[in-house]
Amino acid sequence: MTKCAVYGTGSWGTAFAMILADAGCEVTMWGRRASLVDAVNTTRVNPDYLPGIELPAAVRATTDPAEAAEGAAFTVLAVPSQTLRGNLSEWAPLLPSDTVLVSLMKGVELGTAKRMSEVIEEVAKVSPDRVAVLTGPNLAKEIADRQPAAAVVACRDESVAKRLQAACHTPYFRPYTNTDVVGCELGGAVKNVIALAVGIADGMGLGDNAKASLITRGLAETTRLGLAMGADAHTFAGLAGMGDLVATCSSPLSRNHTFGTNLGRGMTLAETIAVTKQTAEGVKSCESVLDLARRHDVDMPITETVVEIVHEGKPPLVALKELMSRSAKPERH
Repeated sequence: MTKCAVYGTGSWGTAFAMILADAGCEVTMWGRRASLVDAVNTTRVNPDYLPGIELPAAVRATTDPAEAAEGAAFTVLAVPSQTLRGNLSEWAPLLPSDTVLVSLMKGVELGTAKRMSEVIEEVAKVSPDRVAVLTGPNLAKEIADRQPAAAVVACRDESVAKRLQAACHTPYFRPYTNTDVVGCELGGAVKNVIALAVGIADGMGLGDNAKASLITRGLAETTRLGLAMGADAHTFAGLAGMGDLVATCSSPLSRNHTFGTNLGRGMTLAETIAVTKQTAEGVKSCESVLDLARRHDVDMPITETVVEIVHEGKPPLVALKELMSRSAKPERH
């Protein structure tokens, strides 16, 4: 039986642990809080993030990172993107020398503007062929309910991607493989920023035309950045691009969409953070995505607008007027 470690007991880490177990793996989750770990082991439920969902018998939890790492063929990282570097610095010496590190995170590191796979390679001192990314339209609650979903497993080494694909393929979860790690990661990171924009539009009471325009032009921004960074344009038309973007921008289960909706309704950033129980990655990553765009001289007006609203306090109505009054251009430029 394939052994897997999942570092992180949030909703997506827990849901992915369920997938691995349902696919026949033995899974040990690492959690920081002893009370939550005890609840998982004694009640088979993660009460804080997936209440009411019974976890498979092959899933157990521990507060000991070394215990989680022992014998793991796959080490899954499911922590907030901005905490990855610090956490992985502690865990890296404990990991098996041949484990494949799998990123579930959808963000870009503040300051360095590095993708999560780049942070993993740097901190864990591993080659790209030992780092995989899993991404796509994967709302955790739906997957925990075992509703059908698809995803993309990306790794520079296709054979590694296929191994991970086999380890997480279940009757309700269908993973596809891809070798375009850059494109898959950018699709997952930028969609959170666009979901904030769509949420803001929802909160302002704007209609479906406006939201569809934001989604479509948001995908154009993501693709422009991806091409500048060497990604495959086709990736953004697939599950890691359009698929994830549609799910995150349209579902009330989306943290980033919900966060944006509260901002659009007039709540301040501090007020919105106070009522948000889980990490909305786009809130911090919008700044690092914009930093990445400027480093590659790519125009990303929606991303820039989100940064202005979220971090510079620009009123959404003012930002909307400025966005709509930009100079007219061909659709493809």
